[in-house]
Order: sequence, then structure tokens, then C-alpha cells
Amino acid sequence: MKKLINHPDNIIREQLEGMQLAHGDLIKVNYEPYYITRKEATPEGKVALVSGGGSGHEPMHGGFVGKGMLDAACPGEVFTSPTPDQMFEAAKAVDSGSGVLNIVKNYTGDVMNFEMAADMAMAEGIKVQNIIVDDDIAVKDSLYTAGRRGVGTTVLIEKICGGAAEDGYDLKKLSDLCKKVNRYGRSMGMALTSCITPANGSPSFEISDDEMEIGIGIHGEPGIERDKLKSVDEITEMMTNSILDDPAYHRVLKEWDAGKNQWVDVEVVDDPFKKGDQVIAFVNSMGGTPVSELYGVYRKMAHVLEKRGIKVVRNLIGPFITSLEMQGCSITLLKADDEILKYWDAPALTPALRKKM
Repeated sequence: MKKLINHPDNIIREQLEGMQLAHGDLIKVNYEPYYITRKEATPEGKVALVSGGGSGHEPMHGGFVGKGMLDAACPGEVFTSPTPDQMFEAAKAVDSGSGVLNIVKNYTGDVMNFEMAADMAMAEGIKVQNIIVDDDIAVKDSLYTAGRRGVGTTVLIEKICGGAAEDGYDLKKLSDLCKKVNRYGRSMGMALTSCITPANGSPSFEISDDEMEIGIGIHGEPGIERDKLKSVDEITEMMTNSILDDPAYHRVLKEWDAGKNQWVDVEVVDDPFKKGDQVIAFVNSMGGTPVSELYGVYRKMAHVLEKRGIKVVRNLIGPFITSLEMQGCSITLLKADDEILKYWDAPALTPALRKKM
């Protein structure tokens, strides 16, 4: 294992110290417990957006704290959920009185800990809503989840809902937008190599030089299928068509019902893609794949979408949700309406993603 670290036990603190030194004009880092907030306090009347998850996926989530995106992010240990006290303290730090929207990737630890944190915050009088992101079409259940995993659509949600929060959406309206973006987004990933967590020191799975793994997760989980390595055109066509052909996905998610003062089960049905749709297309590096290769993926993806009668109206290309040094990529397609495009285009100023103010 070769990594630019001192000792595995000190990675998170030292990397957070580096973020603070590099981006102190935009963010503040709290160390006991770990969480990142904007440098400036949340304006009165603004709903605060909070997200988080295991470290190792940078720049998500800490790199997206700033104007137009998140108000706070909670980094756990590498590939490990942050704790409820991190999430609770972050919510207290950024709540302005208008409530907190937690954006939660669908991994068992994240879901459980954000629910506990929400209960703690509501006991303190803070209005909270948790919205689950579960856009990975590759699996319905895995070692880490009950249901689909939350992956690339998370980045798009943080940008779009961040813009809407700046525009004055209240907690209910912002929650509805977040749920809509999740329903409209679908993702799929693949890997050419595994990744190595610093504490473990060995690959998360073994793969030969002439093989590829389809449907991997962002924690180094093996995929749903292993095949011989194919050309970028063949890989991209398979992934894009799999996303486009994914049928309506029915599932039940937990949501806080303020009227009943309890968590309730809510049935959710995704809206499949169809000819004539407009989409935001996101081609993401898993950490070890250069941007130049992502443009090869984007090229073929755009050709497939054009052939299927679907128009790309916005895009994002680069390493925005990673899995340490894993070589591979993911594709996320988000059906876009006027509301989604308005807030995708809204200004943002964060360490990792910026839109002209």
C-alpha cells in the first residue's frame, strides 16, 4: 500500500486541518466532534442543508459546503458512517430557526444514525426532515443497504436543493424538491481496479488485469457482474442503456410526519426515462480515472442518448464522488424540468464546485 499519509489513525483530522487551511475563506471545521460548516452563519429564515457519510469519497460531502450548496457536512472515518452526535451538533450549529434538511445516502449506518440525530434535534426544538437518496440501479440490496444505494444523484441534489434553499424554499417545499430529484435520477458505476482503505491495507476485492467489475458501490463493494475488459464505447453503451431501460422502482422510505409526531412509511415510485426527456448528465471518476478518459465516456453516452431521443441540457464531468484510488467511473442521468434547471444553474461557491455568482 502506498498512500500520502502519516498514520491511519490521524487521517481524518489531518485532512480536515488541510481543508481549513486551504479554504478558510469559505468553511469552518469543528474537531470535537468532526463537522464542517460555512464560514458565515446561516441567514435567518433559510433552511439549512446537512449531509455526510464516510470519508474516502472526497470532495463529497465537505467539498460541497458553501453558498448555494450545503450548510454543513459530517465526515465519518473512511467508509464509515458519521455518528449521531456529529450530525446532531452540525444541525444545531447551522439551524437558523427554519429547520434542517438532512440529505442521506441509502446506506444502513447513514440512515440509522441520521434518524437518531433527527430525533435528538427535534427533542431540542429543531425542525428536521431526512430525505433518502437511493439512485443506484445496479443493486436492490447489498451488504451495506436495504434497497438501492445512494450514489451520484446525491451530488446533483446537493447543488439543486442548495440553490432552492438560498432562494427561500421552506422545509416542506425543499423536501418535496429533494424527493423529486431523487425520483428523477438514476446511476450506475463500474471499476477497473479495487481500492485500498488505509486501516485495512489490502484491496477490497481482487480483480485481474483483463477484467472489469460492473455495478460497484462507492465503498469498494464488488459489483453485480464481472466480465472481460471491453472498450470504452462498449462499456458506456451498456451502462447508459441500463439506466435508460430501468423500469419504475417501487419502495417504501421513512419520513417524519410532523402532524403525527412520528416516523411513517411512505411509498415512492421512480419515474422512468422516455423519449423526449431532457437530462442533466453526470460522468464521474471513482478517483483513479483521469478526466481525459471521462470525456471518452461522455462522447459515447451522448451518442446513445441522442439515438434514444433524449437531450442533454446540462452536464458535470469529473471526480466528485470517489472511492479512494479506485479506477472506474459512474454515469448519472437526471431528468430535468424547469425547476431543476433553475436551481442547477443557480450560483454556488464551495471548495469543490463553483457556479458563477
